[in-house]
Amino acid sequence: MKRILHIIGKMDRAGAETMLMNLYRSIDRSKIQFDFITFTYDKGDYDDEILALGGKIFPIIASNSLARMIELYKFLKAHSEYQIIHTHVLLNNAFHLTAALMAGVKNRISHSHSTSNGGKNYLAKTYEIVAKKVINHLATCKIACGYEAGQYLYNNVKKVLVLPNAVNVREIHHIVEISRKSFIFDKAKLNIIHVARFMSVKNHIFVLDIAEALIERDTNFIIYLVGDGPLRSEIEQRIQSRNLGQHVKLLGLRSDIIALMANSDIMILPSLHEGFPVVLVESQAVGLSTLVSDNVSQEVDLGLGMIDFLPINHAKIWAEKIVDFSPVNLSNEQIFHKLSSQGFDIFQNSQRLEQLYSV
Repeated sequence: MKRILHIIGKMDRAGAETMLMNLYRSIDRSKIQFDFITFTYDKGDYDDEILALGGKIFPIIASNSLARMIELYKFLKAHSEYQIIHTHVLLNNAFHLTAALMAGVKNRISHSHSTSNGGKNYLAKTYEIVAKKVINHLATCKIACGYEAGQYLYNNVKKVLVLPNAVNVREIHHIVEISRKSFIFDKAKLNIIHVARFMSVKNHIFVLDIAEALIERDTNFIIYLVGDGPLRSEIEQRIQSRNLGQHVKLLGLRSDIIALMANSDIMILPSLHEGFPVVLVESQAVGLSTLVSDNVSQEVDLGLGMIDFLPINHAKIWAEKIVDFSPVNLSNEQIFHKLSSQGFDIFQNSQRLEQLYSV
């Protein structure tokens, strides 16, 4: 059995982490096993499941990226069984690939999950340029969740494996059939869902602007914010100060996101930027119409007629679209065929990854 060492900050319910768990559940674990380097002693949302599946979790604690690189080097020198490392932390991949090279790891995989690092000042831009050069020089294999994520980190996507953020479409359809009978939300209201970690890039403040625009239109609605993160308390305070408590509800971290989607009328994702978020693959697998920021790559639209791109400078436009949206009615078979034909069925991708790891 080959053990693959994945390097990721913490295994919480976020985009890259969820993608990784989807692959982990589907891969042939009699041949390949996943282990994880994390950067915290705090328990991750997926830690219990990782251990149950036979994986191991190794925390590396350091004060900065350089110190973390040194600790990772020491770990890899002491654990020569790891001859494949797979790192998922964008520009910081440069440090991990360097540690792996110094430790003699022959197979060094860099995985891009975003189209931006969000840095705008001179120092951030300089770091971006240097890190990209290091990554492109040291990675023996380059993976991206989409074309634009690959273009961002590697500049040239010709030698990049685009591995879409796939999902278990059949399982999703099974959950949808069951959960639509449960009436999780008030069907008398327009139920709007927003699934995202509470970080500035996810643009929660604009979600509150949308709520106010909907109130101006005298709409009977609730926006459900699903997730957690460093800005949660700030958003809670803003909800209260803007008197939006009746219309915006925080659901926290949830393991039943598909069921929540199945009972929603529409989803919104006004992010400042994204890679290829798993949540948009899930929403389209569910059959849920979604409004997405036009800062997000057009490639997230999988051709099912469920995605509408809007600018993030006019909340009233979003409110108008929400009120006037028309649900898309496609059969499960139509959705499955469309997603699987584009590489978004998890079993196809787990086989591709198995082949990559077997080299």
